[in-house]
Amino acid sequence: MNEIDIPISVTGPGSQLAEDDGASLDILQLPDEMSTFSMPEMPEPDQVQDLDSGMSALTELDAVLQHQAKVRDIKPEVVDITHLDRENSSLVDQVLGEGEVSMVYRSADTSARIQESVMAGIWRIRYFNQQEETTGDTIEVARVPRLCRRHVFSQAAHRVDSQLKSIPEGVLNAPPLLAEINDKVSEYRPGKESHVINLTLLPQTEQDLAFLIDRLGEGPLTILSRGYGNCRISSTAVQNVWWVQYFNSQDKNILNTLEIGDVPAVAAAAKEDIQESARRLNEIMEAYR
Repeated sequence: MNEIDIPISVTGPGSQLAEDDGASLDILQLPDEMSTFSMPEMPEPDQVQDLDSGMSALTELDAVLQHQAKVRDIKPEVVDITHLDRENSSLVDQVLGEGEVSMVYRSADTSARIQESVMAGIWRIRYFNQQEETTGDTIEVARVPRLCRRHVFSQAAHRVDSQLKSIPEGVLNAPPLLAEINDKVSEYRPGKESHVINLTLLPQTEQDLAFLIDRLGEGPLTILSRGYGNCRISSTAVQNVWWVQYFNSQDKNILNTLEIGDVPAVAAAAKEDIQESARRLNEIMEAYR
């Protein structure tokens, strides 16, 4: 699994189909390269004879997965591989491959690039300081990385500012959504089903979307899912509020929603996915034993 470098400018979410008059809201750009995942090519057993550290990390990962596949509630577990040299790290990359989901996290003091393996629920996470120097390198087994739940909304507001001293020209239908968002934010509890507001079905003007973007603010996490079409998920500066945008094969925005709740399901691995990943990695490791 090669290190990802997603060309993202996290400037706030929102885009929709072009208006009839030719106007369009072009705030988020999809990355130019959105390649689909592919199975990794496994090295021959004689090629890993001197890569004890890499094999040890993969063996530890295998044990973690076998445990996770048997428990009822999956709790994130981490295998730290910061100590691996280039050759051993490359072995881990090669075995894990690159899957469908990529993430970029940026905060004031740290950033992280996250890449799902071709085996769902296995996440390669690299941490960086402000100088873009690597400060940590881990593999995490989880439905979604802990970073997505513990830190994304740690500095977020508990409600969106719904005070309307004046409404910008062209803003017609966005203001009533602020009350709905605040109601659902206050009602949400972990484990509860997410509430979805489908902006594509609402008569939103370009100014409406710009108004919502301004009120919701920017969050630190951007997620790209490249399964059935492309999906871009952006956290906002309001607790548990996500922008979720779906694009067709021509990168045309076909669905634009707000989700109030947990990390959107399109970016998360299911328990069954992790059980299947445990089986697949165990089969791979058997070839080297």
